[in-house]
Amino acid sequence: MSKILNWGIIGTSFISDVMADAILQEGKTCLYAVAGRSAKPLAEFAKKYHIGHVYQDYDALINDSNIDIIYIALPNHLHHEFIIKAANAGKAILCEKSLSIDMQKTERALTAVDNNKVFFAEGLMYLTHPFISTIMQHINHNVIGNIRSIHAQYCAPISEFVNPQSKGALFNLGCYPISLIQLLLQQSFGDHIFHDFHVSATGTRGNDGNICESSVQFRFMNLEKQKPVMAQVYTAETYGLHASVTILGEAGRIELLSNPWLPESSHNTLRVTQYDKESETIDVNAEGNGFLYQVRLIREALEQGHTALQRPSARPSDSHQIMKMLTAWYDSHN
Repeated sequence: MSKILNWGIIGTSFISDVMADAILQEGKTCLYAVAGRSAKPLAEFAKKYHIGHVYQDYDALINDSNIDIIYIALPNHLHHEFIIKAANAGKAILCEKSLSIDMQKTERALTAVDNNKVFFAEGLMYLTHPFISTIMQHINHNVIGNIRSIHAQYCAPISEFVNPQSKGALFNLGCYPISLIQLLLQQSFGDHIFHDFHVSATGTRGNDGNICESSVQFRFMNLEKQKPVMAQVYTAETYGLHASVTILGEAGRIELLSNPWLPESSHNTLRVTQYDKESETIDVNAEGNGFLYQVRLIREALEQGHTALQRPSARPSDSHQIMKMLTAWYDSHN
């Protein structure tokens, strides 16, 4: 693909601003069009980013033949509808996390992507950042041995900003630790480890009826060694900001000392400790945040004719597995 890629953004929430900034910073694609249903914020967004093509009809943007890739920045419960429409229009798609709010909608969306052979990525932007690549190098080089347990927490005061139909903390925040756990276990044991897992959760619901705070334990069976792998996650959307991850292996541990889900250009720090040895603290520098790397990798993938990103980024099959874990967590509260 030799021409400059044109982006069309659906939605004008704060995350659209973050993505627009990343598109401009990356500088090798064009912020071509935006669509929104509220006239004032739509006009303000278009003016701020000098966007010449403005729509109050999402379908009109999707069907604009000049647009190559559509960024879906709508609430979770609307994602599947516009993934399907964009795929049927032959567009490349970047959809904000979480992919959907249940498995039926998830599978309808991914089926449309597969049937139309279009590019698709879920907006788990942190997975594209060098910080995650550094973590995975230590895992893949077996520095801490076989993983036995993962502990993760993610809290942020976002409840008043999110749409009640997006299903609360699990799908707005819990998707981050779940996607990291999915990556760590897949790369360590293979996809078979997700064939047999048990989920136990407890939580509380907010005024909107959604789960606003939850603690979950996953128990995965490692079929090769018949040793279970445990993962504990806590998330809350009513206070914070707090993030932490500890990965315990049979030979050592990795502690993420900075927020792995909001990596920046510097101060991305992990500590690696082999048992009974001194710890090593590693700081990972980068060119920018995860959104910048996400835009770059998507551009490169499209220029090379690929329909998905490569690991450690999430592929469509990974997004499907992440949603299975999220919905199992959600359903275990009922």
